[in-house]
Amino acid sequence: MSAGASIVTVTLNPSIDQTASIPNFTAGEVNRVAWEQSDAGGKGVNVASFLADFGHPVAVTGLLGAANQELFVRLFAEKGLIDRFVRVPGHTRVNVKVVDEVGHRVTDINFPGITTHGEDLGAVSAAIDTLSDEGGEIFVLSGSLPAGASPSIYREFVTRLKARGRSVVLDTSGEAFAQAIEAAPDVIKPNIDELAELVGHHLEDETAIVTAARALRQRGIHLVVVSMGSRGAIFVSADAAVHAAAAPVSIKSTVGAGDAMVAGIIHSTLQHLGVEECARLATAFSLGALGEIGPRLPPRDVIEAFTYQVTTRLIAA
Repeated sequence: MSAGASIVTVTLNPSIDQTASIPNFTAGEVNRVAWEQSDAGGKGVNVASFLADFGHPVAVTGLLGAANQELFVRLFAEKGLIDRFVRVPGHTRVNVKVVDEVGHRVTDINFPGITTHGEDLGAVSAAIDTLSDEGGEIFVLSGSLPAGASPSIYREFVTRLKARGRSVVLDTSGEAFAQAIEAAPDVIKPNIDELAELVGHHLEDETAIVTAARALRQRGIHLVVVSMGSRGAIFVSADAAVHAAAAPVSIKSTVGAGDAMVAGIIHSTLQHLGVEECARLATAFSLGALGEIGPRLPPRDVIEAFTYQVTTRLIAA
């Protein structure tokens, strides 16, 4: 690779995120679309796009349906992302959000995506190895799995990358999350429901959340970030446990907000920020995404201004 990419994102189940604004949307009736927007997305794709906005060279890989790849190809070119996606037959899934700004409702309609096969995942694994050889240092494994993929696939990827001395950031859920934890990725970002599912019980307060996060750290995970929606997020590292939150903001779309936080964590790590500064900046990234339609960030100076709206607090638990 010409410039080299120290960051690689892996997206096995990307999506085209289509947003349609329909005032007073009514099921069973004829509805008129006021405006529409379609974006190439998927968690790893979003993380890569956001990091590119902050000047980081990023390579992207995973599985991409050959039948509707145009939006992705355009995004990769616009953002300067190094495209190592494996093309497979069929269509990448489409996720439709019907936004009713009058009724303050969002309706999701999610189409099925590709069905993968062993040779497809073998090709992605080979791409990951090549990108590691070419200078990839931080690998981001994000999102759900396509039909046909074993829930062990992320665990296998983490194991391969850790054996090569690479850092791994994991953001997934369910059985794939539970299995990948066994290989001790460096950073994880579950939401509170995903963490509760992993530990097998409800997390009633900050003390319970921090206790669960510290138990995961004892298994070799360096940083555990638990997102809690409007309640903010809790960052637990070797140094401290920090709660970060901001005053309520006008939310245009929640698409990509969690991915923006992941991008903020990685950017903070590369800036060698401490956990409290990381919590503030990563939360500002997420706030920026909430104010945009689709997986986008506002200009860099807006993100930096958002950091002053984020309040951090050390948790004594």
